[in-house]
Amino acid sequence: MTTPWPTRRTARRPLPPRVAAPREPVDPARIGRRVVRRRAKGMDAGAVAAALEDARFDARQASRYEDLADDVRGPAELVEWARIAQLLAAAGPGTVYDPDVDDVVQAELAADAAAAAAREAELREAVRIAARANHLQVLRDLGTLDQAEPAEGDEAVRDELTRRAGGYVQADVDSWLAHALATHRGHYRDPAAREAAAGLLTPPVLAHAALLGELLRLVPGAGADELAFAATLATTEPEAVGSLAGFLARARPEGP
Repeated sequence: MTTPWPTRRTARRPLPPRVAAPREPVDPARIGRRVVRRRAKGMDAGAVAAALEDARFDARQASRYEDLADDVRGPAELVEWARIAQLLAAAGPGTVYDPDVDDVVQAELAADAAAAAAREAELREAVRIAARANHLQVLRDLGTLDQAEPAEGDEAVRDELTRRAGGYVQADVDSWLAHALATHRGHYRDPAAREAAAGLLTPPVLAHAALLGELLRLVPGAGADELAFAATLATTEPEAVGSLAGFLARARPEGP
C-alpha cells in the first residue's frame, strides 16, 4: 500500500479587499417626508388640514417622552404636512395634492438622481483604481514596473498601493512615478497633467522628479542606477532637494 504525497501548499498573496458599492445614507427625515407625500397624494385642502392636526397631536404626545427627544422623522413629517397644507391653501378650490407637480419634490428627485450618479461614478473609479493597482502589483512582482507607461489617475493608484501596504512608502512606485514625471512619460507628456501632479503626489516624489529632471539635463545619458541617490535624498530631505533642483535650474545656460 502506497502512502499519498502530502498536498503541496504554496504561499498566496492575499487578495485586496473588494470595493464596496457606496450606499445612499439613511435619512429618517427624508423617509418621513416621503411617507407624508404618499399619503397626501390625491388629498384636497380639507383632508390635508385634518392630517396636519393629527400630526400636531402626535408631536405633542411624543414631546412627553424623553426617548423620543432625538426623533427627527416625526418633526419632519409635521413640517411636510404644514408645507403641503400651505401649498393647497394657495391653490384654487378643489385642487388635490400631486407630488408630480410639486416643485420641491421634483427638485429633491433631481438632487437624488445627481447624487446617485455621483455614487455610481465613484464606484466605477474605485473599481478602475483597484484593477490598475492589481496590474501594477503584477509588474512589480515580475520586476518590470519601470517598463510600464504611467496613465491618468496613477497618482490615486499609488495611494491605493500604499493603503494596501499598511501605509508604508512604496519606494519603487514612487521612483517610477518620479522618473516618469521627470522624463515626461505616459500621461505626463501633457503639461496639464504635470501641473496637476503637484497637488496629487507627495513632496518627496515631486522633489525627486525635479532633481532627476535637472540631473538628466546635465548628464543626458545617466542611467537609473547612477541616479539612485536622488531618491534617497528626496525621501530624507525633500525641501532641500527641491531647493537644489531650483538652484540647478537657475544655473542653466541661457539660450542664444
